[in-house]
Amino acid sequence: MTPGPTDHAAPDTAHGGALSDGPAIRRVIAAWLEATREGNVDKVLPLMTPDVVFLVAGQPPMHGRDGFAASLRAVLATHRIESDSTVDEVEVCGDVAWCRTTLEVRVLPLAEGGKAMRRAGHTLSIFRRNGDGHWQLARDANMLAPVP
Repeated sequence: MTPGPTDHAAPDTAHGGALSDGPAIRRVIAAWLEATREGNVDKVLPLMTPDVVFLVAGQPPMHGRDGFAASLRAVLATHRIESDSTVDEVEVCGDVAWCRTTLEVRVLPLAEGGKAMRRAGHTLSIFRRNGDGHWQLARDANMLAPVP
């Protein structure tokens, strides 16, 4: 299966935005999953705002592209990432949008004997439309929990 978002739940709603904004946000999510599966950090970075903030339970907020890039590169040095995402809801309000997803992430070791990790749960993400008209992730609250 090609990783990427699908929508089996609520349709997009648009308040002040074009109906095409929901599919555009889904394409950002699909591109993100593909880039991380490929281990391509440089392809992920333009999908987020420079001031992006990631919230993960039990950890301090991660601020900015540089912090995210360093963290992802450290993981990708020893592991590969596979993810499946279902977009449950997208709401667009002008140049800001939010979306709720159900996400499963598998972090698999590159070397035999390494430790694998699987997490699943929900995310709530806020996107902003940049000056070029492209949607970028601005804030992400990740509520994934370990899966045995």
